[in-house]
Amino acid sequence: MQSLEEEDIVQALACVPSWQRRGDRIGRDFTFPDFVSAFGFMTSVALLAERADHHPNWSNVYNRVSIELTTHDARGLTRRDFALAGDIDALSGPPPDQANPVE
Repeated sequence: MQSLEEEDIVQALACVPSWQRRGDRIGRDFTFPDFVSAFGFMTSVALLAERADHHPNWSNVYNRVSIELTTHDARGLTRRDFALAGDIDALSGPPPDQANPVE
């Protein structure tokens, strides 16, 4: 799989506005009411990632989860990253300013 051109990355980011460009990755940070909620979210994301055979770089500290996506084989961003970001957004519910999780 080949990495996307800059113009395609800009267009794809517009489709997942809660995600930010972080070099050759896209990332999003989530905050939950407590550790159990954060861990439950991570478990759900893990199942999505496994089905997609596309695994995130992520971290968890108590009620916060940070996720970064990139396609290592392509050495950059591909459509797979944006597809998984969209699936994670669908899983996480309304945008951060409307309901939990909030950023």
